[in-house]
Amino acid sequence: MLADGEIIAFLETSDPERARRFYSDVLGLTFVADTPFALIFDLNGTMLRISTIERFTPAPYTVLGWKVADLRRDVEALRSRGISFERYETLAQDDLDIWTSPDGTQVAWFKDPDGNLLSLSEFPEPEAA
Repeated sequence: MLADGEIIAFLETSDPERARRFYSDVLGLTFVADTPFALIFDLNGTMLRISTIERFTPAPYTVLGWKVADLRRDVEALRSRGISFERYETLAQDDLDIWTSPDGTQVAWFKDPDGNLLSLSEFPEPEAA
């Protein structure tokens, strides 16, 4: 039934002007529309709706992430745009705040201006059979 439907991603903001600048100018996402209820962006074919709400408490876990081909390059590029990456005492992270999981997946986390936790992930190449 829903297997053929398109996914829509949702986030919240208490300051839509600030969110629009961050997602379009800093992250480089394609802005589509500013409706009375949400900002709309195109995430490589997936709709992102950033709903405007009066008060917002961000979730303590990752709410949106991107699979990337070169995590170090992308972390360095976002750092040059003023993004600070999260550092967790319980994880062994490298000099760019990248954590490597036991399966080899590498992850770096950062927050948007509302405190939504976002991530970049680079997955290891599958081993040849």
